[in-house]
Amino acid sequence: MVQAVRGVLERVYDFADRVRSGAWTGCTGKRLVNVVSIGIGGSYLGPEFVYEALRFAPRAREAGEGRALRFLANVDPVDVARALSGLDPEQTLVVVVSKTFTTAETMLNARTVRAWLEERLAGKASASAIVARHVVAVSADVPKARAFGIDENNVFGFWDWVGGRYSVSSAVGAVPLALHYGRAVFEEFLGGARDMDEHFFDAPLDSNLPVLLALGAVWNHTFLGHSTRAVLPYSQALLRFPAHVQQLSMESNGKRVSARGDVLPFPSGEIIFGEPGTNGQHSFYQLIHQGRPVPCDFIGVCRSQTPTRAGPAEPVSNHDELMSNFFAQPDALAHGKSAEQLRAEGVPDALVPHRTFAGDRPSVSILLPELDAARVGQLLALYENQVVVQGFVWGLNSFDQYGVELGKVLQVNLRGVLKAARDAKRTKLDPAHAAALPPSTIALMEAYLSETQE
Repeated sequence: MVQAVRGVLERVYDFADRVRSGAWTGCTGKRLVNVVSIGIGGSYLGPEFVYEALRFAPRAREAGEGRALRFLANVDPVDVARALSGLDPEQTLVVVVSKTFTTAETMLNARTVRAWLEERLAGKASASAIVARHVVAVSADVPKARAFGIDENNVFGFWDWVGGRYSVSSAVGAVPLALHYGRAVFEEFLGGARDMDEHFFDAPLDSNLPVLLALGAVWNHTFLGHSTRAVLPYSQALLRFPAHVQQLSMESNGKRVSARGDVLPFPSGEIIFGEPGTNGQHSFYQLIHQGRPVPCDFIGVCRSQTPTRAGPAEPVSNHDELMSNFFAQPDALAHGKSAEQLRAEGVPDALVPHRTFAGDRPSVSILLPELDAARVGQLLALYENQVVVQGFVWGLNSFDQYGVELGKVLQVNLRGVLKAARDAKRTKLDPAHAAALPPSTIALMEAYLSETQE
């Protein structure tokens, strides 16, 4: 199996090298310098997090110079417009990422972008030639990708045991990221992830970072009753990391039954949210400090990717200013400020209750030497392994996600109801359809139809 994985990676690297060097061109002979990666959930959040994390890392930035990578996930047509805005179709390569090649949002977006390519390149090449040179796939279902019009040689596979939210290190992340940053940077990222995986496998429990992070989270959630956790990177490069951890944790461990099917006697899974510091401080830290306790993961970086100092009159560099906040916030959460301290400082009695901080609020601080591809891989694997350990402790299967299926089934049914109303040019639902729907849903759909029916 390791040989098979390496075989796929070598195919990815070979393709990325050819595209980046100009050996592989679009159907009109122009170099492909823009990549649009179409996928949703684990086929989008992880790769986008890594892309953003490395955009201004010196080595990665140099490797991606002159190239553009965009992600298209939402089925909302505005997301299509955002992804394609300003792109030259002659220089654009599309990567369709879907394990089954049936994900509704991804496939509608893929058909929409394929139509955009065919319309904009009409007369310059046949439809089949356009797809052959401008569309590739990452999928475990080669026949379905082939039916879409993609050459089998342009399908990069992975296996059904690769869970979507754990797939950044597979072809799901490798294809768009290697196309943008090249082989060397992606290999460095994989090396960092491997280092953390080996640490997780080998290190004693009392010094095992994923285990310690997981046990602290279980203690805060299950025993202390804190239902939420904030992931707070003090690095703008990690702006998409909280969203990735949100999916990684909540889709893996948001379960009501154990792996054996028994109803759990405690709530499982944390509610994850977060923003980069210092933005979050001006958004929700009021609640964290003086509202309900929220365990926090603070993530800082010693060396900035873009060192800056506004001028000699500034007391510290911009990064030192950022890191001063990083050090201050866990301190404030842990120690707070008592009424006695406030009175000793001369704070008026009327203001003392408002300015008292209880303290004793849990947090973890993670400090990275720098944010390069290796450290990004380590950070990813740290949180992946943490989530799995939490699942083990709670007795869960962290690799299924049945909870997302009911909404998908209902959506397919309601799509048919909307189509029937559109075909009949009606603003009221057919009584036979409406009989099976809740009154609130009928009212919403009819309001929608009345506003949009041509």
